[in-house]
Amino acid sequence: MTAPLDAYLRHLVIERGLSKNTLSAYKADLAKYRDYLEQNSFSELSITRSQLSDFLQWLNSQNLKAASSARILAAVRGYQKYLLLENLRTDDPSQQVKSPKLPKRLPKALTQAQVMSLLTASGPEPDDETADPLRLRNRAILELMYSSGCRVSEVAQLDLDEMVQGGWVRIRGKGSKERLVPVGSFAQRAIDAYLIRSRPLLSAKAGGPALFLNQRGSRLSRQSIWEIIQSAGEGCGLSVSPHSLRHSFATHLIEGGADVRVVQELLGHASVATTQIYTLVTIDTLREVYASSHPRARR
Repeated sequence: MTAPLDAYLRHLVIERGLSKNTLSAYKADLAKYRDYLEQNSFSELSITRSQLSDFLQWLNSQNLKAASSARILAAVRGYQKYLLLENLRTDDPSQQVKSPKLPKRLPKALTQAQVMSLLTASGPEPDDETADPLRLRNRAILELMYSSGCRVSEVAQLDLDEMVQGGWVRIRGKGSKERLVPVGSFAQRAIDAYLIRSRPLLSAKAGGPALFLNQRGSRLSRQSIWEIIQSAGEGCGLSVSPHSLRHSFATHLIEGGADVRVVQELLGHASVATTQIYTLVTIDTLREVYASSHPRARR
């Protein structure tokens, strides 16, 4: 690792407050850039626009998807911009390199009926007194994720004191930005059941501030939450991921008439442009309903 690159990674942690997972992703992407520089005896302090264009071609030769190449180029742009701001360069050639053209992909949202099936498969109803403690916890996790639109990493790092009285949860998002998100009554009931009947049993083994605990009493990892969601999906014949719940949360809000800027705040998106993709999902749904329902729409 070069000294400027090492300094940039420290900058990402100290100045920008990136999470451990995001930093790992930056390291992996910039490692490819470092490999390219070393293979060609180039330096990030003198690389040209033409050489950066060749770097993009080199990425393509590695059989990477266009989205992966675009993400790596974005990481390189951030690094080269940092070198410019630190007066280690007098120009930023990366800004003149075009990103690969990406197909517009719409998020895959579950239907409301599918979400209900997934929640049922994840665990028992909160008022089931005979429920297994771990399945009560699993139900609480999925109810919270669908109710709040949290990312899986945000759920994993939740602490007890971030469940705010009055049906709110304080979420620490990307860049350590906090946002308050309301929790629906169904999710609140599931969380209360977990806190009363499950968490005390799990915390007896270790304890700590984490909201969701594993069998050893330690903080539940995001990988474990992934597995809980996938297992629930298998239980009802669905292929799902944590992002499936987040997409469904946003899509169902938009379909219910929520303003896109409100959804932006709930999701923690920095730009409303990121959130507007969910309006396209809804337009697609409207088109399908019209085509199947209107007597003059059928071919």
